Amino acid sequence: MTSPHARAWSVRPEHAGTRDAARLRRAYYAEVAGRYWGRPATEAEVDAGIADDAALELAPPCGRFVVGRYGGEAAACGGVRLLDACRAELTRVYVSPAARSTGGGAAVLAALETAAAALGASRLVLDTRLDLIEARGLYVKHGFREIAAYSSGPYSEIWYGKDIGPR
Repeated sequence: MTSPHARAWSVRPEHAGTRDAARLRRAYYAEVAGRYWGRPATEAEVDAGIADDAALELAPPCGRFVVGRYGGEAAACGGVRLLDACRAELTRVYVSPAARSTGGGAAVLAALETAAAALGASRLVLDTRLDLIEARGLYVKHGFREIAAYSSGPYSEIWYGKDIGPR
């Protein structure tokens, strides 16, 4: 049964460079960087992180970026990119604090799963940090299971995967 909150969400593809998408990407980066450093990220640090952000590459034919609106307001985002012929990677999944626990994470994940399948993927994977407990809980709740490492990097501490259909 669908949560009554989920009906208030609409999630659609949007270029990662639009004003709403850029604002959400900045909020995402500020939160994950601040949690990592144990203090609020400065504007300069967020600017530097965004400058290195490959989210603008999340566009067809190899990726997709989505923005979720709750009650008409942009409040969530996420991206997916093809890693190879079968796997797509989730990235930049974010729900603004004011909109959490309203079904936004589920709505964004569903849209990204559909986008990944449309790109030809049969499996979704992601890496994240151990301290991002809420995100990890969201992924597990929606069928992701821990898998062996498929990537490396300073922020890759745990990896998840989910089959999304036949290839």
